[in-house]
Amino acid sequence: MAEKIYLHDEASNTLEPLNAAEYVSEDLLQDLLARYPDLLSGDQIDRESPRRWLLIKREMGVPGESGGGNRWSIDHLFLDQDGIPTLVETKRSSDTRIRREVVGQMLDYAANCVSHWDISTIRNAFEEDCRKRAREPVEELRVFLGQEEDDLESESFWSLVKTNLEAQRIRLLFVADRIAPELQRIIEFLNDQMERTEVLGIEIRQFIGAGRKTLVPRVVGQTAKAQQAKRGMATGAMAWDRDMFMSRMEKLRGPQDRELAERIVEWAEKHFGEIWWSTNSASGSVIPEIQVGPYRHSAFRLNPPGKV
Repeated sequence: MAEKIYLHDEASNTLEPLNAAEYVSEDLLQDLLARYPDLLSGDQIDRESPRRWLLIKREMGVPGESGGGNRWSIDHLFLDQDGIPTLVETKRSSDTRIRREVVGQMLDYAANCVSHWDISTIRNAFEEDCRKRAREPVEELRVFLGQEEDDLESESFWSLVKTNLEAQRIRLLFVADRIAPELQRIIEFLNDQMERTEVLGIEIRQFIGAGRKTLVPRVVGQTAKAQQAKRGMATGAMAWDRDMFMSRMEKLRGPQDRELAERIVEWAEKHFGEIWWSTNSASGSVIPEIQVGPYRHSAFRLNPPGKV
């Protein structure tokens, strides 16, 4: 029997069923991730400092030897806000290779990218991809970092990427419409055993009905042991607090916006269960959380550059 979720229309007091459906093609899922990186569910990966994603390139080449041509290509390469290279490999659950071959592929990619990439490889790929998408690389990075006209902060970000790459500090994400139990156990094992590499699965279920489509991401593979071990994974991470956040807001936006931010935080403290201050070296953020059943979710994020 097909799984369903339901949309409740309060006005008409009706339920609209949406049925679970496979993706028509792997390329469709890849395209969704390129256009909507938030599907990688950064708030589930790190609730204290939800991961944000900068697309470097789709089909990123990986050489098999130093100075050689590309032997493989990764479905997507992203960077998060702490400059951690994030390799994404997508497969449909109907593809039998998802259980074994894809794990070997990903380990090949990881071993060779940290050996044969350098920071210029990643920067050049980002700039080339931006131009293909009719985007300005400098502006794209500024928007991602939430900065104004500070090129120094952009260079600091690329320096973080270089440090992470040289330290072999990366993230591997297996993405599918359904993560099989066998693959989940492999992911959990790798994530527990690999000290400097975070290994996770992201299941993005698709539900369709009556002209609507709902995408439901879920992160798998985060054992308590692995979360504890990788808590300090981000280079240069620091714990923000209210005073630091407001000082940064005033520096970037002026005293009037600082006052407005104070009012927003005071309102959030009255209406939400918990307030989290991020541990992000690039730009701090305040994150009110809401409880929905057994899960906690980020209600919104406020960043010092003045973005919600």
